[in-house]
Amino acid sequence: MPQLSKRVGTFTDSVIRRMTRISDHYGAINLSQGFPDFDPPKPILDALAKAAYAGPHQYSITYGAENFRQALAEKQGRAIGRDIDPETEIVVTCGGTEAMMCAMMTVCNPGDKVLVFSPFYENYGADAILSGAEPIYVPLVPPEYNFDLSLVEDGFRQGAKAIVVCNPSNPCGKVFTEEELLAIGRLAVQYDAYVITDEVYEHMVYAPYHHTCMAALPGMYNNTITCNSLSKTYSITGWRLGYLIGPEEVVENAKKVHDFLTVGAAAPLQEAATVGLRFDQSYYDALRETYTQKRDFFLAGLDQAGLKHNVPQGTYFVMVDIQEFLDLPMFAGYTDLQFCEWMIQHVGVAAVPGSSFFREPINNYIRLHFAREESTLEEVIRRLTKMEALVK
Repeated sequence: MPQLSKRVGTFTDSVIRRMTRISDHYGAINLSQGFPDFDPPKPILDALAKAAYAGPHQYSITYGAENFRQALAEKQGRAIGRDIDPETEIVVTCGGTEAMMCAMMTVCNPGDKVLVFSPFYENYGADAILSGAEPIYVPLVPPEYNFDLSLVEDGFRQGAKAIVVCNPSNPCGKVFTEEELLAIGRLAVQYDAYVITDEVYEHMVYAPYHHTCMAALPGMYNNTITCNSLSKTYSITGWRLGYLIGPEEVVENAKKVHDFLTVGAAAPLQEAATVGLRFDQSYYDALRETYTQKRDFFLAGLDQAGLKHNVPQGTYFVMVDIQEFLDLPMFAGYTDLQFCEWMIQHVGVAAVPGSSFFREPINNYIRLHFAREESTLEEVIRRLTKMEALVK
């Protein structure tokens, strides 16, 4: 066969989606891939039912239906603290995944460097590589997932064109403080670089923490590309509706990249989801309260099962330390991936091996999520509590 692209040999397929496939094969409870097992809000479903017959069913404007972009501009304008022009400062994408890829390809030339915090959502490194750029990794150090700002500056000194900031952070649940974001932002401006943010979990932040948009900070709008999605906020991960917000010059070029990547997001789904974008603040307050309850319930269950874990400040993910299991003779030589495969087959719970998120040689963590009905989480806790008996 003719030789394939060398760049695709530098990363693997998605380990998260791979664990879902294994979970489905064995009928395990899937706490690997982060999607809820409950329905979207009824007003959105009602709007979808209407759109199924009334349309639109043909292409919308490639960079987003007008009413959808207008609703986005109003909602995110409040978060960023400025008027957002829906014609020149927004691109609607096929999920937050495409928004990140679109941002990276808009910013990077072949040979550029991109800073990525580690642990990281697995797409970021691949996004950089597919854009012809080289990722430079900066450790977020467990268990608090703090970072050394001097390493960020060192990356910029090496010529990094951009830094990716996932806030709140998948997989570790870190919420970057305003002070941390200001420090990162100052360096980006100083070294004439972009901050590409992934803010998909912006409404899942737990007291006393709060979410700060990088683009809202003084002097940062022109150096920030905000990527986001409706998937998690409205429990519509399968709808694949995301967006990119940035200064006009960036968006003008991002529109071209997006057009040739996917043409446009699904027109009837944009029509239906516009209803959700116009929810008032009470919806987001209730969402935060719901996920706070799920987090507290699940963490208490992990404690009951005797599992060591971090306390996520945001997102619906938790990192569990499995070192005590890996030290047992029956798991001698096991990687975290092999342990996750064992869990699926013998415990009936699917997790993601932490090594898929870390650039460093760390393999004693697994990631679980709690975007599930309480009855599902109860069953997960029951199974995890019995795990200790299985390894004796």
